[in-house]
Amino acid sequence: MLPPVLIISISTVAIEVVAGVLGNGFITAVNIINWIKSKKISSADMILIFLSTSRFILQMTILMHIHSLYFADEFKLAPVYKAFGAVWMFVNHASLWFSTWLYVLYCVKIINVTQWLLLQIKLRIAGMVPWLLLGSLVISSVTSLPLLWITPSTYLCSSTGNCRENSTAHITDWDSSHLYLLLLYFVGCFFPLVLSVVTSALLITSLWKHTKKMQCYVDTFRDPLIDVHLTAIKSIISFLILYLSSFAAQILLILSTSQSKDVVKVAVSLVVAGAYPSIHSIILIIVNSKLKLAFRMFCQHLKCCLENRILCLIL
Repeated sequence: MLPPVLIISISTVAIEVVAGVLGNGFITAVNIINWIKSKKISSADMILIFLSTSRFILQMTILMHIHSLYFADEFKLAPVYKAFGAVWMFVNHASLWFSTWLYVLYCVKIINVTQWLLLQIKLRIAGMVPWLLLGSLVISSVTSLPLLWITPSTYLCSSTGNCRENSTAHITDWDSSHLYLLLLYFVGCFFPLVLSVVTSALLITSLWKHTKKMQCYVDTFRDPLIDVHLTAIKSIISFLILYLSSFAAQILLILSTSQSKDVVKVAVSLVVAGAYPSIHSIILIIVNSKLKLAFRMFCQHLKCCLENRILCLIL
C-alpha cells in the first residue's frame, strides 16, 4: 500500500492535471476557433496554441509517470521506459521554450527601444515567431532523443526487455544514467530559463517605471491602465515563481529515482512540478482579455444550459 503522503500527493496532482487539461484545452480551442473564423492568427495566439498543446501532453506524461512508478508493470519494459522518458523530456523542454518566447514577444512589444538591432527585432518579431517555434521543436528533439540510447540503471533489464527494480542501484547516488539525464535536462532548460528571467525582469522594470510615472500624473482618480500594469506585473512574478519552482522540483524528481526512499521529497516535488503548467494556464486566461471574455461567455452559456435543463426537469 502507498504511504499516506504519496496518496495525498497523487490526488493533488490529479486535481492539478484536470484543471490544467481544462485550462490548456480551453486556450487551444479559443485560439483555433478565432484562427478559423478570422483566417489569420497573431504571433501571441500562435505561441499560445503551441504552449497549451505541449502542456496538455506534458500533464498527461506526469500522470503516466506516477502510474509507471507505483502501478503499471508494462512501464518496466526497457523500450517503453526509455520512450516515455524521451517524450517527457521533449514536451517539457518544448513547453519551456514556448512560454519563454511568449514573454520575449511581450517584452519586445512593450519595452521602448532605441538601439538599431533591437528595433529591427521589434519590427520583424512577427515573422520570426514561426521559425522560433520550429527551432524550439528541433532543439527539444536534440535534447530528448538521446534518452532512447540511455539504459535506465535503476532497473535490471533481462534478455526479454523486462526491467525490475534493482536493489543495488540505490547504493550509488550518482550513476551514469542519472548524470546523462541531468545533463540533458540542464542543456534543454538553461537557455529558456535565462531568457525567461531576463525578459521577465525587463518587463517588470519597464511596467513598474511606467506605472509610477502614471501615478505621478493621476492624483484625483485611479487610472484603469495602472490596474492593468499592476496585474501584468503580478502575473509575470507569478510566472517566474512557478517556473523556477517547477525547475527545482523536476531536478529533485530526477534525483529521487536514485533515492526513492525519500517519500516526502518525491511527493512535494510531484505537486510542485504539476502545479506550474496548470496554474500558469489559469493565469493566462485571467490576464488575457480575449481569453477572459471567451471564458465569461462560456460560463454564461453553461449557466443558461443548466437553467434550461432544470426547467425541463421541473416541468
